[in-house]
Amino acid sequence: MLELNREQRARIADKLPDAGNIALGALVFGQFLGDQPFSFAVATFGGVVWLGCMVASVGLENRRR
Repeated sequence: MLELNREQRARIADKLPDAGNIALGALVFGQFLGDQPFSFAVATFGGVVWLGCMVASVGLENRRR
């Protein structure tokens, strides 16, 4: 298993919400730029990825204390 020190966990916890926001934006709002019809499955997956990034970030924040 990967062991991270306090500084590494802090950096990852700081950047995970940004990655989640990018994933959500790409999978939800990016659909409006294409020629395909809107897919609720892809939008839901974007929400799940966003939520997973947020939960992981909170978990890393709590662990580093």
